[in-house]
Amino acid sequence: MSGDSDLIKLYSTRILALAADIPHGERLADPDASVKKRSPLCGSTVTVDIKVTDGRITDFGQEVKACALGQASASVLGGVAIGASRSQIETARDQLKAMLKEGGPVPDAPFDGLEVLLPARDYKNRHASIMLALEATAEAMEKAEQANCA
Repeated sequence: MSGDSDLIKLYSTRILALAADIPHGERLADPDASVKKRSPLCGSTVTVDIKVTDGRITDFGQEVKACALGQASASVLGGVAIGASRSQIETARDQLKAMLKEGGPVPDAPFDGLEVLLPARDYKNRHASIMLALEATAEAMEKAEQANCA
């Protein structure tokens, strides 16, 4: 049983470390698209700004006001968002949702750092907060694509 306790401590330490150091934690001055998402259940909010060139994120900024789990999710995303395509973001979003809600596998690399959130499967009231950053980024990618087609 102490092994389980140690594992929980390890994950808690990792989650808090990610939450304390969120990459790209400032809004962009002139983004191609911005999206703000809010979880009505807990009030967490994430605002994502992106710049996109040739279908890939070239600059990324985010403002995160969420619980430690939502912050950890945004931190992992912030570390790998630049260079990602809309398809990669949408796949990561869908895989994270499946991991949390259906017991699915950890999202594919480079989003595999989201495995730190595996213990959150049992905390359904936190799933929306965990999903915010990827949902906002996916929507921002769609907006940027539509703006570039207009």
